[in-house]
Amino acid sequence: YLATIRLGQRTTTDDADGELLPEEGTIAEFPSRQTVEDAIAHHFTGRIEQVPNSYSAIKINGQRAYDLAREGKDVDFKARPVTISEFSVSAVRYGYASTTCAGSPLADAIEIAPEESWHAETDGQNEPNMQPVMELDVAVTCSAGTYIRALGRDLGAELGLGGHLTMLRRIRVGRFSVDMPNVMTAHTEAKTFTNREGIEVTRNRAVLDDAEHAVDHALDLVASAAASMDMLPVTEQEATDLRFGRRIAHDIHTTMAAYVPETNDLVAIV
Repeated sequence: YLATIRLGQRTTTDDADGELLPEEGTIAEFPSRQTVEDAIAHHFTGRIEQVPNSYSAIKINGQRAYDLAREGKDVDFKARPVTISEFSVSAVRYGYASTTCAGSPLADAIEIAPEESWHAETDGQNEPNMQPVMELDVAVTCSAGTYIRALGRDLGAELGLGGHLTMLRRIRVGRFSVDMPNVMTAHTEAKTFTNREGIEVTRNRAVLDDAEHAVDHALDLVASAAASMDMLPVTEQEATDLRFGRRIAHDIHTTMAAYVPETNDLVAIV
């Protein structure tokens, strides 16, 4: 994942879709990049315990947690083990953000030396409805079930600042990545609908930019398998044997996709 974490503000959903939560006073001094990286190294890498976000798709007694949270009901999750293989900081910015709208653009953004902290009273001129914040651009590689929003939330809590995500982009899933030629771009559009309680709500949804030609971007079966698992080339005779449930003379120690290279034919998962 690539993400931007804004430190100094919390939201109800731990991302920019939620409402800003009130803070006790204005944070004037922010830590250096080195301090943040030290906190990440000590508390948020390797195997850690993480409490999922209340606004998540996890089901509680058959209901999605985000539905319960939107109804104002308490959502109580226990911490779960997750593994963070990479949590690196690529850029740090200091500036001012709106106190009324989560995810607003950063104003008067500056970058300083990694070992220096930032004193908001002297380094910038604050304006009405604006407050000093710190932003991190990060890259995260993690196990399934990890919530990047929760990392931003917990890092902010560890630093005593509060935090939430203002940007999140998934760039790789297993062997699938955004660099593959078949990747399609999409944009968000607001959709308004009436929920089960009869309340009109508006949510963003992803819309493909070139939906009419989506089939042109589709991977064939062999390419799809190759992006998901190891491949096992077999002969036409071995392919026939597999289709009839017969053994073939290969020493296989992991799940593989058998295919015939000459015909680009996917035969079986073995």
